[in-house]
Amino acid sequence: MNRHVIIPDAPLPRGVKDFLPNKAAKIEYLKQSLKDVFHRWAFRPIIPPSLEYLEVLERGLGEGLRDRTFRFDDRQNGKLVAFSPDITPQVARIVATRMKNAPLPIRLCYNGKVLRHTEQQAGKDREIIQAGVELIGLQGPEADAEMIAMAIECLQSLGATEFTVDIGQVEFFHGIMDDLNLPGPQALAVQQAIARKDSSGLADLLSELSLEDHKYAEIMALPRLFGGREVLERAAQIVANDRSRRALENLRQILAVLETYGVEEHVTFDLGELRGLGYHTGVTFQGFLTGMGSAVCSGGRYDSLTERYGMPAPATGFAFNLLNLLTSLDRDLERTVVQSIDALILQNGPDKRSAQRLARTLRSQGYACARDIIERSLQDSLDYGRKMHFRYVMVVEDPTDNVRLIRLADNAEQMISLQAVLAGELRL
Repeated sequence: MNRHVIIPDAPLPRGVKDFLPNKAAKIEYLKQSLKDVFHRWAFRPIIPPSLEYLEVLERGLGEGLRDRTFRFDDRQNGKLVAFSPDITPQVARIVATRMKNAPLPIRLCYNGKVLRHTEQQAGKDREIIQAGVELIGLQGPEADAEMIAMAIECLQSLGATEFTVDIGQVEFFHGIMDDLNLPGPQALAVQQAIARKDSSGLADLLSELSLEDHKYAEIMALPRLFGGREVLERAAQIVANDRSRRALENLRQILAVLETYGVEEHVTFDLGELRGLGYHTGVTFQGFLTGMGSAVCSGGRYDSLTERYGMPAPATGFAFNLLNLLTSLDRDLERTVVQSIDALILQNGPDKRSAQRLARTLRSQGYACARDIIERSLQDSLDYGRKMHFRYVMVVEDPTDNVRLIRLADNAEQMISLQAVLAGELRL
């Protein structure tokens, strides 16, 4: 009697996913391309741990990330441990506690996975792959400009052509809000309206306040202060407070360095961008690829972070979200990332030593190859080779030890002696 075998479902938790060979190869390509750029800018790799004690990790997390941290009891000691939702605070801890005697500045780079709680809706990733850099110990606009120029070079190295890096400055916003002196709930409501670029809602909130005309004009301008370099001039005509004007001068100096690097065409400004308001201490930026609503990278200055671990130091950096990059560049990477493997090697009969020597030799020459160990027909091996993206099938012909080389793209064939291949005379 025939019995149907019931294979149980094997679901994954929401927000995580498997990456099969094609996608995995693209992610590895993204990692390596970014790593190459990081190396060219003299950044050295660092590998933080997957787990941290929660009380230590939380020192470096803003409110937004504290609420999104995965935490649980450590059975060994009963303490709360956590998966980090972001790598930057981990780097800050390492520098402040393990590298505090190292000469400044310190340039570090990394890639790894982080976990974040997300809203219960489809399509939100809880597992995020990050690759980024942290520059500890340098103050000033040139250091910030380097981060932006480096992020742009990363995107260019991946073949991206249509992208923008939106630059903000949290000090510009703080200067305007300082002048208003609003109580907490009202200040938060104003901040949220600006973040949504809700000019009408902002006007309604401000109508309840008795503001001088110039203060009203300053804050009402915030949702509209985005665009090219002309935004800086428009903002200078509107704001009068010193803190905001210093922020504008900082952005002008950053732009001047970016012009020297020749990347200013990719830059826009958004002075109403309030991301990371409680975390960043100066310039902020986000990279966007055309057609992708979510940022593929984000960064900025965070001069107070290492101090939370006992070492005051200025700092700036950025990180790429590799899954957003993958979504944006998937088709382009299909053409760029070579998925094919060089050779599938087979030999009939009980003695497989010639095929095994051939495989060993080709690998030593830098080729990727596999032995077709299964006994099957040549046609079945050819079909398998095509499905698995091999470039060639190599058949060791007994008893002559000649090698039949079949190119799978067009079935073209040639014969070559095994000794010639072993001597390195074959170029695939």
